[in-house]
Amino acid sequence: MVQKTTVTYVDDLDDSVTDDVQSVTFAHEGRTYEIDLGAANREAFAELLGPYKTAGRRVGRAASSATTPARSKSSDLAKIRAWAAAQGIAVNERGRISASVREQYEAAQK
Repeated sequence: MVQKTTVTYVDDLDDSVTDDVQSVTFAHEGRTYEIDLGAANREAFAELLGPYKTAGRRVGRAASSATTPARSKSSDLAKIRAWAAAQGIAVNERGRISASVREQYEAAQK
């Protein structure tokens, strides 16, 4: 028996399915947000922020906690999801992957 896993990248804003989805991080009123956007929505987002970025000033990055893991690339997340599915581990198609699944994946790669 052959099991085939398909990874689908979905734009969080309009639910379009595309291979060029990337995570975009932004902050507003002291809170940091992350959204996965395709090329068209990333461009629209950057265009919308353009005047505000020009008028504003850059500030240093907020201190992050030492326990915050490094952000994974979309391709890494796809590999982890595909591996988890092949192992029979339930992982959502979108959103964060639990630390325990990431640890199992990393252990299996050694």
